[in-house]
Amino acid sequence: MQKWLRFEHAGRVGFGMLEADTIKVHQGDMFSSPSATGQTLALGEVKLLTPTRPSKMIAIWNNFHQLAAKLNAAIPNEPLYLVKTSNSFLASGGTIRKPKSFDGKVVFEGELGIVIGRTCKEVSESQAPDCVFGYTCINDVTAADIINRDPAFQQWVRAKSFDTFGVFGPVVVTGLDPLKLAVRTVLNGQERQNYPVSDMIFPPAKLVALISQDMTLHPGDVICCGTSVGVGSMKPGSTIEVTIEGVGTLSNRFE
Repeated sequence: MQKWLRFEHAGRVGFGMLEADTIKVHQGDMFSSPSATGQTLALGEVKLLTPTRPSKMIAIWNNFHQLAAKLNAAIPNEPLYLVKTSNSFLASGGTIRKPKSFDGKVVFEGELGIVIGRTCKEVSESQAPDCVFGYTCINDVTAADIINRDPAFQQWVRAKSFDTFGVFGPVVVTGLDPLKLAVRTVLNGQERQNYPVSDMIFPPAKLVALISQDMTLHPGDVICCGTSVGVGSMKPGSTIEVTIEGVGTLSNRFE
């Protein structure tokens, strides 16, 4: 199991492997035989960046049996998804900003994120794990009131793609069994979500395989696996934390 991250230090962007609170700096390609430089940095010396630079972030809707039952929503026959745009990406420690153009409810959604590690097109479910680099924490922030504001058109991409609404990190972890993980979301010290990944309708390998039939997935791309019960709104001044044991804690302020 390895924990990979990206950082800024002394005006330069780099990446490396995190061991305890020490970063072993690497060079080359994170996804293809990176090499250690021999340099180390203390975690407290750097500014964390998003652990990858995705070409796209794909967000799944209605992918947990428990939430589908609560919403009385039909179990989908295929993954239902949207794309969060790159302007929304935000690292752990960054501030989620309420849009000036929107005065409604802003919602947190703690999720597991799949990080792609190699070019992936039209793969089978058995081939899909070879395309996965690792897993990360997601906060799929949503301006919920916008989605159905116009009865003629559901505005999913707009609601989820404001600046700072695509929050992920702090690291990508390799070598995990995702079906043994649980997602815990804490708002201002109070637990709001705690659910098992094994409750997924479409588990990670199936998601990767099915989405790869529609579009090519590239190294660094992120699939947000969807959320379960406990989603709620945030008020400015809140702290929101998404924790996955073995991955870490994604922590951000909302202002």
